[in-house]
Amino acid sequence: MHTTHHCKVRQSQRGITPSMVEYVLMHGTNSTHDRVVLGKKEAQIRLMELESEKRLLMKITDKGGVVVIQEGDALITTYNCSGHR
Repeated sequence: MHTTHHCKVRQSQRGITPSMVEYVLMHGTNSTHDRVVLGKKEAQIRLMELESEKRLLMKITDKGGVVVIQEGDALITTYNCSGHR
């Protein structure tokens, strides 16, 4: 997406980084057809979700990884990773 000169100037003045803009575009909600918003409340909810995801990933890491075997839409079995197979 093209960033206008005006937008770059305002970003600089307001301390808004390009990565912040990208994040809002990815995770924000469209309040109108041309406006994407990620408010404080939504950011806090996203932080809680990421903390929960981090805890889950730490548990998976502690197990050395997890393997899930599926066939079609059926889950057949699951086990802890114990090396390369």
